[in-house]
Amino acid sequence: MSKEANKPTVTGYWISRKNLIFDKWIENAGWYPDFQLKLFKKGKGRYTSKHVHEGIKLEGEAKKLKEHIVHHNYTSVLQFINKTTNYAQNEAKDLMEKGYEFSYFDAIKLPLREFLSRFFARKGYKDGFHGLMVSMFMAFYHFLIFAFVWEQRGFSRYEGPDFLKEAEKEFKKSGKEILFWFSKEKIESMKSPFRKMAARFSEKLKSPKL
Repeated sequence: MSKEANKPTVTGYWISRKNLIFDKWIENAGWYPDFQLKLFKKGKGRYTSKHVHEGIKLEGEAKKLKEHIVHHNYTSVLQFINKTTNYAQNEAKDLMEKGYEFSYFDAIKLPLREFLSRFFARKGYKDGFHGLMVSMFMAFYHFLIFAFVWEQRGFSRYEGPDFLKEAEKEFKKSGKEILFWFSKEKIESMKSPFRKMAARFSEKLKSPKL
């Protein structure tokens, strides 16, 4: 432990979790280092009540430790579904309490945004098929959150204009985002800096001018 971590003002420590999901350490997709405030001095931390996960309110500074703990997070698909369903119900309650502005097409936006974030932005694809599945499950989790919000609203009916036309707009936007991320990550994976530069220039030429 560093001298800085031993300062009198330091009352708690963040420890990273090495999450094992479906028998594999998930190194990307936002699952590592996954810092958790697990250690704190007696009387300096208290648990706060939350719908989804308990939080810790700490009096004083917190430092990150270099060591990590191995966390056998999910060992079966059913366990993942059961836990995330429970989390989604509670998350929906939180959103409603915070005044979430309901939009029917968030049923498309929220899961897609989560998938793109996990699989592309946070490099879930580097974990191979496991990374794909975990990213899909997390997208499903966000879909469930929306579904439970909809349920709390009494399964309200869509009263807007042509539903198919509006849905088509959202799916087209989604398709463009997916293609953008595939192209971006493909370019970033190129080893040759010259090929990478040429590919970026080519993508700029393809982009529509404003």
